[in-house]
Amino acid sequence: GRASPPLAALAQVLRLERSRRAGIVFPLQKLERYLAPGTDTARFRLFQPGLAALQRAEALFRSDRGHPIDYVSSAVRTDHAPPPALPEVCFIGRSNVGKSSLIRALFSLAPEVEVRVSKTPGHTKKMNFFKVGKYFTLVDMPGYGYRAPQDFVEMVEAYLQERRNLKRTFLLVDGVVGLQKTDNIAVEMLEEFGIPYVMVLTKIDRASRGVLLKNVLEIQEFVKENTQGCFPQLFLVSSVEFSGVHLLRCFVAHVTGNLPTPEAS
Repeated sequence: GRASPPLAALAQVLRLERSRRAGIVFPLQKLERYLAPGTDTARFRLFQPGLAALQRAEALFRSDRGHPIDYVSSAVRTDHAPPPALPEVCFIGRSNVGKSSLIRALFSLAPEVEVRVSKTPGHTKKMNFFKVGKYFTLVDMPGYGYRAPQDFVEMVEAYLQERRNLKRTFLLVDGVVGLQKTDNIAVEMLEEFGIPYVMVLTKIDRASRGVLLKNVLEIQEFVKENTQGCFPQLFLVSSVEFSGVHLLRCFVAHVTGNLPTPEAS
């Protein structure tokens, strides 16, 4: 397999100087100091695990002989999906939001796992299932919007409504452009079906601080005013710099029941 990239492991992040380390693990909190005085930052810190929880979560994403992490199968219909035996999370988002890159970053400590990342948006045409030992399954869903498969809506609606073991849906939004009309369609679908979900802002390394802050505040306001099923805290990630990846692993471990109550740092 490939070697793990720098900063993929928490141990490498911990060697950095303190402020850089905090910015990689908790990128949302790094933005706090640029907010206007009096801004409510409670939603920046709802999920704030300590080091032990982050390390336990990382162990789930690190493969070894007794804990294999495998691509299981692909499906275009839910009746072709693997049996719903384990807790499951799925990742959805627009075709060029960086979904496969993020999943590859999450699995970077299991380099034998092949997550295809295409330069062509809309490459994922099927639901791809990855099994993380005996703990949970992660599903890479086809992208919507540009170059979405014909039967995208049917495939995704059926999956969201029928998959009994689905614990959380991760809705990826481009950190550079913010929430788009097509994202609103996904939000409406999740809200209609009563599916618990969380919003993840991708590509934060490409957004200027001003743009990122504007998008974060606008999306948090949108979540507060227009959603019932969305977790109030946003997650910010960069698949290139690994910002937010360690925290996201921890949240996945938590929502799949593999990290019952992460203690606060």
